[in-house]
Amino acid sequence: MSSVNLSSTKRQLESAVGPSPWYWATFPSFTSSSGQRFKWAHHGEQGSVAYVISLHLQQEPEKQRLALNTYCRPFLTGETKLGIWCPEGRNIRLACFDPERLKAFDLAEIAGWFKQSSDRIYAATAPVADMEVPLNLGAGTHKIDVPESLRSVDELLVPTSYPAKSPDDPAFAIYVFYLRAGLVDVLPQRWFTASQYQVGKQWITRVARDAETQRLIGECFGAGIFQLEEDGCRLEKWLERK
Repeated sequence: MSSVNLSSTKRQLESAVGPSPWYWATFPSFTSSSGQRFKWAHHGEQGSVAYVISLHLQQEPEKQRLALNTYCRPFLTGETKLGIWCPEGRNIRLACFDPERLKAFDLAEIAGWFKQSSDRIYAATAPVADMEVPLNLGAGTHKIDVPESLRSVDELLVPTSYPAKSPDDPAFAIYVFYLRAGLVDVLPQRWFTASQYQVGKQWITRVARDAETQRLIGECFGAGIFQLEEDGCRLEKWLERK
């Protein structure tokens, strides 16, 4: 791959949203339907709300509207709603919030327990839509029930851990959600196994679809930047090794 193409690939990956809290700077700031600007904040590495990522109005940074624990990623649904996806138990959870309805709360309400809990999302206002998809779906395309509030999203790429029965089974998968169509395509990463990688220390942090080739490209923490074969399940090549 030429240096020009590699630079383009890196730029596309850098704009892909990664998990909280490590990639919080990739989270999209946005403007609500009434013109209010929302921003994300990282609450440091010390104290009772360490590593919590929260959402606030640009003009009210002291009033939190949403708080995220580890492994959460926001995405925009249409022009007015905010989606969040995260692993939750044995499922992938996709929640949708209306920013205009989010009530303010004090971070003291979640101090201490949030980071130790299995809860990934905290809000004083219930989501307008919520859905879960099992983490153990087999390879291939599956029909799913998608709430109307999430159906404005054509494609959502979700890299996630995957239940492996042996050291040679895929330990990671990419769920490609076609929310508008009510489908999910499960792509077990057949190259990423416990016999080949240090699962846990090495993991797929984020993926994107290359605008030129339409191949899936990704970042594997502790390994490098990769490109997948056309089937989306096998490693075609490393674009950069670490």
